[in-house]
Amino acid sequence: MAGVTGRGRCGRREGERVEADELLLQVARGDQRAFEALYELVSGPVFGLVRRVVRDPAQSEEVSQEVLLELWRSAARFDPARGSALAWVLTLAHRRAVDRVRSARAAGEREQREAMRSGSPAFDQVTEEVEAGLEREWVRRCLDRLTALQRQSVTLAYYDGYTYREVAERLKLPLGTVKTRMRDGLTRLRECLGGAA
Repeated sequence: MAGVTGRGRCGRREGERVEADELLLQVARGDQRAFEALYELVSGPVFGLVRRVVRDPAQSEEVSQEVLLELWRSAARFDPARGSALAWVLTLAHRRAVDRVRSARAAGEREQREAMRSGSPAFDQVTEEVEAGLEREWVRRCLDRLTALQRQSVTLAYYDGYTYREVAERLKLPLGTVKTRMRDGLTRLRECLGGAA
C-alpha cells in the first residue's frame, strides 16, 4: 500500500516539477498569470523551509515574501539545464533564510558588545524566553478557535510546508474548499493575533 502511495506522490511531484519549470520560464518573460500560478505552487514549500530555518513565524512570513518577490525579479536567471525550478526556488529560500538568521545573530552579538562597553546590562534572555513562550501559547489559543478543517489546513500548509493542492489531496477535499477554509482560517488567526498586540 505504501509503495503505491509513494509512486503516486512521486509522479505528481514530477508533474509539479515540470509545471514549475514551465511557469518560471513564463515568469522570466514577464507573465503575471504564470507568476500567480507559480506563487500558489511554491509558496507553501517556501514558507515551510524558511520556517524550519528561521523559526520565528513573523520573520518567516517576511523572508518568504522577500523570496517570492526575488523570484519575480530574478526569474530570468533560472537555467532549466542546471536543475528544476522548485529546487532553484528552494535554494533561494534557504539562502535568504540563512542570511536572516546570521543577520539576527550578528545584531544580537553587536548589542551584547555595546552593552558590555557601556556598562548597561545586556538583553534579558529569561524575559525574552518568557515572551516567546507567551507568543507560542497565544498562537496555540488562536489556532484552537479555528474549526477543525481550518486548523488542519493551516497547519499542513504553514507548518508542514504543503501546497494548497497537497493539502486538498491529503484531506480528500476539493481545492476550492481548502482555499476557502485557509482564507477564512487565516483571517480569523490574524484577527485573534491582532488582539495579542
